[in-house]
Amino acid sequence: MGLPRMGGQGGNGGDVLVVAKKDLTLKRVKDKYPNKRFVAGVGTNSSIRALKGAKGADVEILAPVGICVTADDGRTLGELNHDGEKVLVAKGGVGGSFNSGFLPATGQNRHIRLDLRLIADLGLVGFPNAGKSSLLTALSHARPQIASYPFTTLRPEIGKVMYEDHKQVSVADLPGLIEGAHVNRGMGHKFLKHVERTKQLVFVVDVCGFQLASKTPFRSAFEAVQLLTKELELYKEELLSKPAILVVNKMDLPEAKEKFRELETQLENQEELSHLLPEDKPKSFLHFKHTVPVSAMTGLGLPHLKAVIRKSLEEEEANESERHRIEKLEMLRRKIPVVSKTTWGQPHSEPLD
Repeated sequence: MGLPRMGGQGGNGGDVLVVAKKDLTLKRVKDKYPNKRFVAGVGTNSSIRALKGAKGADVEILAPVGICVTADDGRTLGELNHDGEKVLVAKGGVGGSFNSGFLPATGQNRHIRLDLRLIADLGLVGFPNAGKSSLLTALSHARPQIASYPFTTLRPEIGKVMYEDHKQVSVADLPGLIEGAHVNRGMGHKFLKHVERTKQLVFVVDVCGFQLASKTPFRSAFEAVQLLTKELELYKEELLSKPAILVVNKMDLPEAKEKFRELETQLENQEELSHLLPEDKPKSFLHFKHTVPVSAMTGLGLPHLKAVIRKSLEEEEANESERHRIEKLEMLRRKIPVVSKTTWGQPHSEPLD
């Protein structure tokens, strides 16, 4: 608060910020801040030596890289994708001044939520028991829990696919979806929020189809693909703009080759065969960059899948670089004028179109 007789001004209150720090986990954040309440410093009064009081101390909340910060109304305040990035979550109040009758303003009071979303090159998308965990184990050194019953994966697992030239690709095995995940059934949003933070999607389906429980309908591999597409579409339609690879697993089963040929035919004629699908079918059908038959159990097709994964990522990186180059060139063309001479020999500027 300012001193009225001197016409001074009080210092502004401190701000509260969330700061990304690598090698930090949410558990460590929770252990460090058990009260989950943060208060920034109060600005000081003006004085004879300083007509404007000092600003209150800021408070920084350290959080892992990959955090999404949302307000209590669901509005996204920011994302922390790199070490050292900051998001202002609550601004300090303005100090008292002549215009405010030397009464300071109250700072922001806000409830925030920190969601850690995985950052991986690829995200494995599939219904329970499709073999995602087995596939991740076969492709990388990750050791997720594997069993013959659904919902083995209860939390995301990250594996690194290694190549002979030491290239590494990160792959996330995400908890299995169920029909209705977009309305938060099963793992629901806990799964889907991680899908947003992967560069590309890898759909994993059982070539012979699956049945979640005795009272639920049997789904063929073709139906599984379309139902997965629908769940992603209903949660956030932009997810379907990501490049996608289809992995058809369990090719070691007796009828696998015949089932795979049937699936290929169905995928080539998705629109014509849409009547075979449940009523809740996707608005648009997803066309995969690659369809790869594999057996995570025997290793069949895995070398080819590794090559396809790398090729797909490198193609997307090249496309992204070209898009940035074109955007930068267009920006420069708008900014830099072309200098030419008029018929009278005087310089004349024209914008580059």
